[in-house]
Amino acid sequence: MRLAVLGAGAWGTALAIHAGRRHRVDLWARDAQQVQAMQAARCNARYLPEQTFSEGVSVHAEPLGPWLAEHDLIVIGTPMKGLRDMLGALSGWLDARTPVIWLCKGFEATPDHRGRMAHEVQADVAPQLAAGAFSGPSFAQEVARGLPSALVAASAHAAVREACVQAFHGDHLRVYASEDIVGVEVGGAVKNVLAIATGLCDGLQLGHNARAALITRGLAEITRLGVALGARGETFMGLSGLGDLVLTATGDLSRNRQVGLALARGLTLQQAVDALGHVAEGVYSARTVLERAQGLGVDMPITRAVVHLLDGRTTPQAALAELMGRDAKVEH
Repeated sequence: MRLAVLGAGAWGTALAIHAGRRHRVDLWARDAQQVQAMQAARCNARYLPEQTFSEGVSVHAEPLGPWLAEHDLIVIGTPMKGLRDMLGALSGWLDARTPVIWLCKGFEATPDHRGRMAHEVQADVAPQLAAGAFSGPSFAQEVARGLPSALVAASAHAAVREACVQAFHGDHLRVYASEDIVGVEVGGAVKNVLAIATGLCDGLQLGHNARAALITRGLAEITRLGVALGARGETFMGLSGLGDLVLTATGDLSRNRQVGLALARGLTLQQAVDALGHVAEGVYSARTVLERAQGLGVDMPITRAVVHLLDGRTTPQAALAELMGRDAKVEH
């Protein structure tokens, strides 16, 4: 196979390294200087400095164009806020014959406050493409190192799911297929918001009991929203639901968890984000997730507390008091 990975962040680079052990991979970045540095060093010093590129990886900065159609799979590695522009650019060069997947996890912030999921963005700007999401519990560093991982390829198009399996399934990475793109995208987006809450919980040293309760009730929030949007409830007990939530909420490689830990230490949101040096999708998506939920009448108290915290309308201690002060309920 020949793959194009558009975006040389940590996750796009990690998948390029993984796929490049068996396939030809063109890793593309906008920044020509970054590309020159990666070509010279055979690594991405900015995001994965300790991982050398595999033999099949080549790096490019040439403008997007007809050369994209020469590939068997296009992988979009931009953050959520860059997805619309990237899909719009691809729509001029690709048709349904070339499968496309995106790696971003979030809801798009839009002026109408509707909070679009990635497949809804695609339907807006590039409906002719056969596309889907590639998601699940995974840290870029571990995938690049070849440590065991499992991911989900979600799409309404069998060709997209099959291309993902062919490109990435192997000895160290299992790829499962799913038709429930709504469930996979909701799980991937909302777990980032809940990881901020869990980082806050751990930063305040509230204990393992509190963490377990937060993760469990967070999964309930994800499921309520997902089902309201048309997802299958069982999806949230799989890799892109429970699996991704547990990893992102408890693993110290999680950027969103690190934001919560930093807020618990008294840092401002801007200080926390600046210290990361990477995109934390939960910060970008939290408000849009809550707006979409409110529009559907779905109650998401943990997400609401995170949004209030990010907006500076509450303190970590007050957010905790708000959650613990809720009336007793029956667990469903």
